[in-house]
Amino acid sequence: MVKKFSTVILLFLGVVVFAQNQPKLLLKKELQTTPAKISYKDSIEVYSITYASDNLKVNGYLVQPKTQGPHPVIIFNRGGNRDFGELILPYVYRFLGLLAKEGYVVIASQYRGNGGSEGTEEFGGSDVDDVVNLIDVLAEIKEADTTRIGMYGWSRGGMMTLRALTETNKIKAAVVGGALSDMRAGLERPEIEKVYSELIPNYTNNKEAELTKRSAIEWVDKLPTNVPLLMLHGNADWRVKCEQSLKLAIEFEKYRIPYRLVIFEGSDHGINENKSEVNKMVLNWFDRFLKNNEPLPDMKYHGR
Repeated sequence: MVKKFSTVILLFLGVVVFAQNQPKLLLKKELQTTPAKISYKDSIEVYSITYASDNLKVNGYLVQPKTQGPHPVIIFNRGGNRDFGELILPYVYRFLGLLAKEGYVVIASQYRGNGGSEGTEEFGGSDVDDVVNLIDVLAEIKEADTTRIGMYGWSRGGMMTLRALTETNKIKAAVVGGALSDMRAGLERPEIEKVYSELIPNYTNNKEAELTKRSAIEWVDKLPTNVPLLMLHGNADWRVKCEQSLKLAIEFEKYRIPYRLVIFEGSDHGINENKSEVNKMVLNWFDRFLKNNEPLPDMKYHGR
C-alpha cells in the first residue's frame, strides 16, 4: 500500500514538472510586410507571437535586431483597453522597432481578450500574468539575454508595469510614461468608471479592494528598491493628470526607491510635443542599466 501510494506521488510530481517544462512560446511567425518610410526596416526582424499564459493563448509581437545576440530585452506594456491602444503593425515597426534597432529584443503582449487572444482582460487583474509570463517566453528566444530585462509601459501599461514589479525580481530597470498609479483619481472622468465596471471582475461588489490592487500609490512599500525607475509625464495630460506621478514620487522618497521624474511642460498624454526627447531619455535609461550595467544610484542621504 505504501509503495503504491509512493508511486502515485511520484507520478503526480512528474506531471507537475512536465507541465512546468512545457514551452511558453507557441507560435513565432516572421512578418514580411513593412509600413512605408521605415528607414531601419532592414536592420530588424518583426514577428507575431502566440504564447501560453494561465492556460490561455495570448498574442503579441517580438521585434529584434538582425545582428547576432544575445541582446538585452525590453518588455513593452501597451496602454488603453480592448481595441483602444491595441498593438497594430505600423506602431510595432515605428515604436518597438525604434528600440530594437538600438540593440534590444523587444517583446509586447496584446493582453488576454485583445488582438485575437483568448480570455477576458481585467485591466490590471490576472492579465498582469500576461506580462510576467513573457519572461518565460524570452527564455526560449536565443537572441534574448534574460539576465538583462527592462520593462516599459505607458498609461494603463504603466500601471501594469508597476504591478509586474511586485510579481517578479527579473526586471533590472523600468520606464513608465503617463502612468495610471491612482485608480481613484481616474474616476473624475465618467467614462473611466464604465471601463472599470465592464472590465474589472467583482468591481461593483468589491470596488475599494479592486481599485487598491491596481493603484501603486497604495503599495509603494511592495515595490523593489533595486530597480531604477524613470517616470515621464506631460503636465497638460488630461487623461492621467501629472499629479499622479508627482504624488507617487513623494512616496518613492519615503522608501528610497531610485527614480527620476521628468515633467514636460505643456505636453499631452503621449508627450507628443517632445517625442524625440522622450525616445532619447528612454534609450539612455535602458542603456545605462541594461547595456552598460551601471551601478544603482546611491539612495542614502549623503554629500556635504
